[in-house]
This record gives sequence, structure tokens and C-alpha cells, in this order.
Amino acid sequence: MIFESNSAKDTFAFGQKLGREAVPGEIICLDGDLGVGKTVFTQGFAAGLGIDDYVNSPTFNIVKEYEGGRLPLYHFDVYRIGDPSEMEEIGYEDYFYGQGVSIIEWPGQIEELLPKEARWVRIRKDLTKGFDYRHIEY
Repeated sequence: MIFESNSAKDTFAFGQKLGREAVPGEIICLDGDLGVGKTVFTQGFAAGLGIDDYVNSPTFNIVKEYEGGRLPLYHFDVYRIGDPSEMEEIGYEDYFYGQGVSIIEWPGQIEELLPKEARWVRIRKDLTKGFDYRHIEY
């Protein structure tokens, strides 16, 4: 599926739509360069789950947990993971195979740990279509 976003509002709304459709144990691999809207997408996804908390990037925490919606949301940023085995220290399997939804930023860092059924969302800029344009593949 291809979604074309022309604003942060569009990206948020697309994330919100997918959040409304999310099921327990779902893993979303969020791929894209810095500044493409991964956090905006995740904020929308959280809203779609009914989570009211402010969602920001867990850059220095590796994972942030959000409760209060119809499903828990586990937001990972694994950019700073040096070796996938570091994920074992935080008990990643409990998150991935639990009753919540995991969103993983920079999933290429831990690709060998991801189950084959993980869904990939790829967000790309295309400046020829405007500064705020995003091509989102799901």
C-alpha cells in the first residue's frame, strides 16, 4: 500500500488509521531517514490506539511504554544498539510477543531479531513534490 502525505497532519492521520486497525502482537518496523516523520507517524498511531500521553522519540531509553489505550504501545528506537544481543537486556521478546503493539525505529539495526510477520512502514521524502511531501509504503 502506498500513502502520499503532504503534511505532518496527513502523516499523523495515516498513523492514526493504522493504530485503529492494530492487533495485539503486531510489530511495525518504521524505516526512514532523520526528520521524515517517524515520530509524527507514531504519535498518530498512539492516538489511534486511544493513548492520550505525549509520544516522543525514545532515543536515549531504547523503549518507551504507553498504556491507557485499547492496546499498550511499545515504542523502540534502536539506533544506538551496537549489537542485537543488547536487546535481550531489555527483554525485547516480552514486548514483541506480548499483548501490545511494538513500533521500532531504525529496525535495520536488529533485523535478525525481527519475526518474518513484522510489517514495514517506509517513509521517504521527495523534495521534487514539496518540502512536506512524504511517500509512505506500508
